[in-house]
Amino acid sequence: MTEKNPAAGAAPRVVTCPSCGRPVEWIAENRYRPFCSARCKGVDLGAWATEKYRVAATEEPKPEDQSE
Repeated sequence: MTEKNPAAGAAPRVVTCPSCGRPVEWIAENRYRPFCSARCKGVDLGAWATEKYRVAATEEPKPEDQSE
């Protein structure tokens, strides 16, 4: 997928802020992309730091001790 160059007259891509859902222009000047602001970026970082986001996994059975 290629991005259109906004300098060439094309409209920039618009994405949704993962934190608050507001539309965000995906441009180099937006230093917080894909977030809309420093606040939303910090909220997301805090969620990772407090382990709010988790990846589901199944526990594998532990191998039994074979030294008998």
